[in-house]
Amino acid sequence: MSLFESITQSEPTKKMTMDEPVESLFSTTASKLVGKPINRVDGSLKVSGQAPYSAEIHLDNKAYGVLVGATIAKGQVEKIDSSSLDGIPNIIKVVTDPKHFLRNSQQGGLKKAPKQGATEIFYHGQPIAVVIAETFEAATEGAKALKVTYKNETDQAALDFTKELSNAHEVDEKKGSDKNYVQGNPEQGLTDAEVTLDRFYHTPSQNSSAMEPHATLAHWEGDKLVLYTANQMLASCKQQVMDALDLNKDQVQLIAHYVGGGFGSKLGIAPESIAAAIAAKELGRPVLITMTRPQVMEATVRRSNTRQRIAIGCDKDGVIDTLIHDTVSSNLPDEAFFEPTALSTHYLYRGKNRRVNYEMVDMNQVLSGSMRAPGEAVGMIAVECAMDELATQLDIDPIELRRRNEPEKDPSKDIPFSTRQLIACMEQGAEQFGWSKRNAKPASQLEGDWWIGTGMAAAARGNQLQSSEARATLQIDNSKELGVKAVIETDMTDIGTGSYTVFSQVAADLLGLPIDHIEMKLGDSALPPASGSGGSWGAASAGSGVYLACEQLREMLAEKVGLYPDTIQLDNGQIKQVGKHDLTAVEAAKENGQAFADSTIDKISETTGVSFSENVLEEQTASEKYDFDNTDSYALADVIAGYDEQKLSAKGQIKPGKNGKKYRQSSFGANFAEVAVHKFTGEIRVKRMTGAFAAGRILNHKTATSQCYGGMVFGIGSALMEEVIHDKRDGRLCNHDLAEYHVPVNADVPQLDVILVEEDDPYTNPMHIKGIGETAIAGAAAAIANAVYNAVGVRVYDFPITLDKLLYEMPE
Repeated sequence: MSLFESITQSEPTKKMTMDEPVESLFSTTASKLVGKPINRVDGSLKVSGQAPYSAEIHLDNKAYGVLVGATIAKGQVEKIDSSSLDGIPNIIKVVTDPKHFLRNSQQGGLKKAPKQGATEIFYHGQPIAVVIAETFEAATEGAKALKVTYKNETDQAALDFTKELSNAHEVDEKKGSDKNYVQGNPEQGLTDAEVTLDRFYHTPSQNSSAMEPHATLAHWEGDKLVLYTANQMLASCKQQVMDALDLNKDQVQLIAHYVGGGFGSKLGIAPESIAAAIAAKELGRPVLITMTRPQVMEATVRRSNTRQRIAIGCDKDGVIDTLIHDTVSSNLPDEAFFEPTALSTHYLYRGKNRRVNYEMVDMNQVLSGSMRAPGEAVGMIAVECAMDELATQLDIDPIELRRRNEPEKDPSKDIPFSTRQLIACMEQGAEQFGWSKRNAKPASQLEGDWWIGTGMAAAARGNQLQSSEARATLQIDNSKELGVKAVIETDMTDIGTGSYTVFSQVAADLLGLPIDHIEMKLGDSALPPASGSGGSWGAASAGSGVYLACEQLREMLAEKVGLYPDTIQLDNGQIKQVGKHDLTAVEAAKENGQAFADSTIDKISETTGVSFSENVLEEQTASEKYDFDNTDSYALADVIAGYDEQKLSAKGQIKPGKNGKKYRQSSFGANFAEVAVHKFTGEIRVKRMTGAFAAGRILNHKTATSQCYGGMVFGIGSALMEEVIHDKRDGRLCNHDLAEYHVPVNADVPQLDVILVEEDDPYTNPMHIKGIGETAIAGAAAAIANAVYNAVGVRVYDFPITLDKLLYEMPE
C-alpha cells in the first residue's frame, strides 16, 4: 500500500473501462486452470442437501405466510373479511397493505420499485393479501378460506390477444432493449425483389419454470430489513426494495447464497418479498413466504406471446436485399417492457433495405418480461424458419444460403464485428452431425411408422458487459496445505450456472493456488456490487471484477518482491520470476532518477527534521530482501505473513466502454436436429441434436457444455410443448403447474452433442469471454421446426408444433 493509500485508508482498486482491446493474463499463468472441465466446487453441498436455499433458512420464532391472489382479471377489491378465518387453528393475522404491496414483479436491472397497490386489480392471481400462521399448513388453509369481495370488471378486461391486435400501440423505445429501425426502402425493396418470402409467425407466452419457486424470509434487526430471497441481481433488487418501502441503503440487505434457477423470472423483486417484509414488521418476528407453483406462474413473470412478420427479398441466387422483422408483443397496462425479438436480426444477415418495428398490446395478464435469451429465443424461431423456407424455395442448401448472406460488417450500424464465427460453427456442426448425408427432399424417408427429417438453424446472442466489482484477499490460513488462501467477495449470484466454480478457477489461476485454497463468497448485497446473473453477462462482468481484483493483488505482490507485473509468476503457492521486462521510457527515467530522488528526500529530512526512512522508503527497500537472481522462488504464505494482519486485499472494477459501440459483439452458433414424426398420430420425437457455439474463451468446458445442453433443451420445449394458456373468458391461467405446463423431461431429450468452437475476443473484457447459455437456445427451436418440415413437408407457423397441427396435413 502506498503512503497516500495508507493515509486515506482507500482500498487498492484495479479499474478498467473497455475502450480498447486488451491482453489476457490467462495465456501466461502457470496452472492454465481456466478452461479445464473441473467439477462444481459446490456440487457436493447441493447433492447432499447442505446448500441452503432461501426457504430453508431457519430463524427462531419464524412465522409462515401464504399469498392470496385475486380471482378476477380486472376490477377493485372492496372488502377482505379476516373474520372468515375465525376458528382455523394457528392463524396469526391477515396482512395487507393497499399502498405498498407489489402489483407485479419488477424487470431486471431497474432501480425503482414495480407498480404497487393491492386495491385495483389488473390480472387474475394478483397478490392482494397474505395470511400469516404458525405453520405453513395453517397459512395455506387460511389463504384458501379468506373471503374477498370485489367490484368485478372482468367483462372490460383485455384477455384475447388476437382481438386486441387492433389496439396495438407504439412501444417506449427509451425503456426497451431494442429500437425501431429503418434503413433504405424495405417495402419497395420487397416489391422489386426477384424472390420474396412474407410470413407471419406466432409464439405463445411461456414460463421460466425454475426448479426453486420464489421465496423470501424477512426479518428486521431494529430498523434494518434483512431478506433471504431468491433473486438473480442483488444490487438492483436492493434498490427496488429500498424504493418500495422508502428505506435507505443501510437499512436493506439481501442474501441469496444459492438460487435454484431463475431464467429471468428472478431478475427483479417479486410480490412475496415486500409482503414478507411488511408482515415481519407488523408481527415483530421473521416471516417466510414461499410461493406455490401456481402462484409463481400466475403472479411473477412470463415471456410474452408474439406475432412476428418476417419478409425477405433476395435475388435468384439467394442474396438478400431486403429484410423486415415486425413484432407485436403484450404486457400489463403501463408496463414498458416489450419482447425484443429482432435483437440479432439487425446483424445476422446482409441486406441494404431493413426494417425492425415493435408494437405492443395491453393485456390483463401476468407481467411479461425477460425469460432466457429474451428476444432471440423466439425472434430467431421466426427468422430461421423463414430462412429455411427461403432455402427450400430457392433449392439451395440452408447452410449455403446463410453463407451467401454473411455480412462483412454489421449491416445496420456499419461497424466491424469483434469476432464472428457463424460459418465456422455451421461447418463444424454440420460435419459432426452428418449434414451432408441428409435427404433434402421433404417426406422422403420413412422408417417403419416414423417419418425422419433433419433441420438446422443459426444462433446468435448479443454480448454485453455490465459494471461489476469484486474484492480479493490473500490471507494466512494454516489449515491449508500451502498456508494461504484467497477469499473472493462479490454480490454476484449463482443460479445453477456455476458462478462459484468458474470464479474460483479465475482466482486460482491468477493467484497460483489450488481450487481448494479459494473461498468464494457470493450472494450478499453487503459485498461489492456486481452485474448479477442475467443476460448471459454474469460470468463476463462479475468475473472481470474478480479478474481485476486478482490482477491488482499480483501487481502489489510484484512491487513487494521487486518484480514487474509482467515478470511475476504465481505457481502453486510460490512467487517466481519469469521472462524479462522491457522498460518503458517512464520507467527508465524513474530508475535513472532514483538516486536523485533518494538524495532529495534526504535533504528534505535534514531541512524539516521529519524522517521518511520508515514510510516512503520502506516499500523501496523492502524488496531488497527478495533476491531472484539467487533464489528460484519465495513462498506466497511467507510474503503475506509480512503484511499487517497477515493479509493483502484489493478490489477490481470493470465498466463497459467504447468497444461496445465501436464493435458488434455477439456469440454465434448453429443448431442441428433430427426428428421422427409418427405417420398415424403426428407425434414428434427429437432423435438427436448437435450444437456448435463460439463464445470467446471458455472458463470451464464442463459447465459451459452444461449451459449449452440447457439451452438446447429449452429449444425442444419451445418448439414442441411450452405454452401458457390463459382463459379468454376470465383471465384465469389454465395450466399453472408443471403437470399441465409441459416442459421437456428425460424421455423428451435425446443425445445432445455440443461443440465449443475455439475463439478469442480481446474486445469483450480482460478474460476474452462471452455469454454462452442463452446462445444455445437461440435457433434451437427453429432447427427442430425445420426438421419437422423436412420429415413430413408441413410448415407450422403457430408454435408450439403440437400433433394436431400436423395430423390433417400428413403425407400419405
